[in-house]
Amino acid sequence: MNKQESDILNTLLTEPYINQRVLAERAGHSLGVVNRTLKDLIKLGYIDEEIRPTEKAMEEYKEKTPNRAIILAAGFGMRMVPINTEMPKGLLEVNGEPLIERIIKQLHEVGITEIYVVVGFLKERYEYLIDEYGVELVVNADYATKNNLHSMKLVTKHMSNAYVIPCDIWCNNNPFHRHEMYSWYMVSDLVDDESDVRVNRKMELVSVPKSSAGNAMIGICYLAEKDAKVVVEKIEALSRKPRYDGVFWEEALYQKDRMIVAANVVHSANVVEINTYEQLRELDSDSNQLKTDAIHIICDALDAREEEITDITVLKKGMTNRSFLFSCKNKKYIMRIPGEGTDKLINRRQEASVYGVIDGKQICDDIAYINPKSGYKITEFLENARVCNPDNRDDVGKCMCRLREFHELGLKVDHEFDIFGQMEFYETLLEGTPSIYKDYTKTKEKVYSLKEYINTHVGEKVLTHVDAVPDNFLFIEKYGKEEIRLIDWEYAGMQDPHVDVAMFCIYSLYNKEQVDSLIDAYFVEGCPHEIRIKIYCYIAVCGLLWSNWCEYKRNLGVEFGEYSLRQYRYAKDYYKIVKEELEKCK
Repeated sequence: MNKQESDILNTLLTEPYINQRVLAERAGHSLGVVNRTLKDLIKLGYIDEEIRPTEKAMEEYKEKTPNRAIILAAGFGMRMVPINTEMPKGLLEVNGEPLIERIIKQLHEVGITEIYVVVGFLKERYEYLIDEYGVELVVNADYATKNNLHSMKLVTKHMSNAYVIPCDIWCNNNPFHRHEMYSWYMVSDLVDDESDVRVNRKMELVSVPKSSAGNAMIGICYLAEKDAKVVVEKIEALSRKPRYDGVFWEEALYQKDRMIVAANVVHSANVVEINTYEQLRELDSDSNQLKTDAIHIICDALDAREEEITDITVLKKGMTNRSFLFSCKNKKYIMRIPGEGTDKLINRRQEASVYGVIDGKQICDDIAYINPKSGYKITEFLENARVCNPDNRDDVGKCMCRLREFHELGLKVDHEFDIFGQMEFYETLLEGTPSIYKDYTKTKEKVYSLKEYINTHVGEKVLTHVDAVPDNFLFIEKYGKEEIRLIDWEYAGMQDPHVDVAMFCIYSLYNKEQVDSLIDAYFVEGCPHEIRIKIYCYIAVCGLLWSNWCEYKRNLGVEFGEYSLRQYRYAKDYYKIVKEELEKCK
């Protein structure tokens, strides 16, 4: 059966037949389509001459009946800043009711009680649903590094005759039914530039070019048994390929340039996908989740009303923090919200004291607010800024010149960044868990053996950035001139300034040739050989330092992929390089 035949037969199975005009109105098709379809259904044996469903129709009706539902609730919901730091998206409240509870209640209304909720971020917040509604929680341990294709991989055995539902949907009317006659994917009549599909005249969902708009993708889907088998096979195949780690599960619905399921088009006013703080505010301006610490801080710091905070946009998730861009009173700002575990990693009072020393010196971004206790920070947004490209020699040369100028100011603070002490501290945060590296103890001993050489060749300690990596150098245009600002001073303290050179190298994942080139860019007058060896020592030491840092963050569910592995390699490789260089000096 095609979609029209399924719609009309479904109507005949659920409501008594009166006449074709009433049937057309109830099924949502024209009188001509109904007249033609009834004849086809008789020929196919689904209805008799009296327009009554046959046994064949009843069997298919039962075969395709919805039996269960899968709710996807594992992700960060990064676009929901600042709410996402405090509450998973599924528990956002609209009119006093959590989104996921509304979805569950609507499923219960149509008799569906077998419900699987795939959780990850703040998974404990969903635990109460087990007792309250009898759902089963399925934990996606990879929620931080992989997209929801991998959430679906965990529930493939439950996908037959199942609804698949994102947790961030609010439906005015119940979108679920006791009976379905075919598989479908829900889109709205709203035109959306970010959509991958549009509805054609046959009610198929076809791909659109990236530069074109399509129908807004709602994300609710129904999979009848036959189509579910195809989708399961596709999910199994895609999830084995690392290049699909970042894709949405809908990738498994495509066959060439179209989805294998029909379009279910709804009015945009009836179904809302809540992706942002402002969308929630539009739907329910009194929602409890709108009253976040971050919004209160912005209002107080900038003397603003909540409604004056607009254009909230998530920025790239940093390795330590989450940040978002917003507008207020015709100016743009960035708010930093400390990430997982940073309360143990960073001394916010020390950070605030650093900003106090560099304030007004045109070294960093302009601070509008910083809290030395919580770590919340608001800075003015630097328009048209770009970060340093570590593969561009001109960029790197300018950044090293700027870094040298900063070091030569000889600024002082009351605290030191103790590299070896921090390394030990990160170890204690692992709370006895052994390192994931088999030869860690041996590597650590070798790295520590470099300490004597470092101490012998340390010059004057000054305020050092410590996290002077390419992403923290911003190129901006100001009054017609190019300026370079250094941002993110969380780790800054008194230290040998040459540590910053080593940090730039290891974050950029430089090879030996690139390391030497960077050292030459910093020491334009020429670098003494013993200082070059000392920087090699710092590369080894800082590599192990950040490797330990990555291990701690990994235990919190934050994975850094190649970066963490390469840091450990720096510790081992540059220990060997130092030993080779010292041997040459004999």
